[in-house]
Amino acid sequence: MAFRIGEKVVYPNHGIGVIEEISTKDINGAMSRFYMLRLNATNSVVMVPLDNIGEVGLRSPITTGDCEQLMKFLSDNFTDPPSDWKGRYKDFLDKMRSGDLFSVAEVLKHLTYLNNLKPLSFREKRMLERARHLVVSELAIAWRKTEAIVSNLIDEALKRACTKHDRRAARAAAAAR
Repeated sequence: MAFRIGEKVVYPNHGIGVIEEISTKDINGAMSRFYMLRLNATNSVVMVPLDNIGEVGLRSPITTGDCEQLMKFLSDNFTDPPSDWKGRYKDFLDKMRSGDLFSVAEVLKHLTYLNNLKPLSFREKRMLERARHLVVSELAIAWRKTEAIVSNLIDEALKRACTKHDRRAARAAAAAR
């Protein structure tokens, strides 16, 4: 996949950035081409080798149609997250690194639910904040809406999902009696 200067892209686990330059650099005697990517969240510049964009996971932001699917996914019921926090954290970390926004949204949904039940560990709290930032910023770009508006829509969707989950759990507990 080739990108152009000025194009917005998603750099996994870092979020939205803009291709500022496509340059050629001598690295250990070999000429390599790079995207110079400025990350919106930190204003830092990252060099991404053109030969590695598939491995790195650099991709275009989701489409408007994907936004609707993602919002539906965020408001849908879900299975209980694993209770073992170490295994859960590792699983969630893999999903965050995947670069797939639906996987990041799954992490957001599960950690939001857990955060409503009990205080999260410091690491999980940071992961929740990161997942939220990644989902909000990409949806805002794709929908061309402010992050504040998108954040409110996401809050509503997550509230619906948590309510559905609690109702299902209550029905299962009542049926088990």
